[in-house]
Amino acid sequence: PGDLEAGELGLAAVPGRQAAFRQGLEAAVHYARTVGCPRIHVMAGRVPLGTDRAAVAGEMETTFIENLRYTADLLSQEDMIGLLEPINNRITDPHYYLNTPHQAAAILEKVGRPNLKLQLDLFHCQIMDGNLSHNLETYFPLIGHIQIAQVPGRHEPDSPGELNFPYIFELLESLGYTGYVGCKYTPKGDTLEGLGWLRSYWESRGLQHGETSKAAK
Repeated sequence: PGDLEAGELGLAAVPGRQAAFRQGLEAAVHYARTVGCPRIHVMAGRVPLGTDRAAVAGEMETTFIENLRYTADLLSQEDMIGLLEPINNRITDPHYYLNTPHQAAAILEKVGRPNLKLQLDLFHCQIMDGNLSHNLETYFPLIGHIQIAQVPGRHEPDSPGELNFPYIFELLESLGYTGYVGCKYTPKGDTLEGLGWLRSYWESRGLQHGETSKAAK
């Protein structure tokens, strides 16, 4: 993430910070290797304060592509995947550079490396674009990780909000998604209480704890 105290939130697309980005990436790879994590979120970073987004967009994209190609080469030696996550600039962070799945997909196409994927947080995707079913189907070949939270409160999937998660989970299954779904939300209570929705979801599908649909059939 760079220097959080200095207001940074990633460095991959920030011009002039390439050396710091590479140093941070090497540290991230070290940690990921140690804990056996095969995926690393490569954070794009914020548009520099005092600059116009449109005025620096081209330079930031060039920097991002350069750093992502470096990342892909490094991660290929570790059999790891780099992930790009669009973060909404309407609620969460108005200065973040990478905001939509469309923007991320265009960057990935320009970089052209198979070990770089899309980290699709449905919270951010819903806020920026909606149309989740279409977006999941359209970008599915690029997706390397899914994250969830209810909109707009960013709480548990069964909390009041805009998203129908049982439908979304079934859609992911029908698309053949086999990866993890990260719970990127703020629990209303403690962590264990915040996972109660999952047991209820399993029970609604006629499943036992940790059982899969295929096994149940």
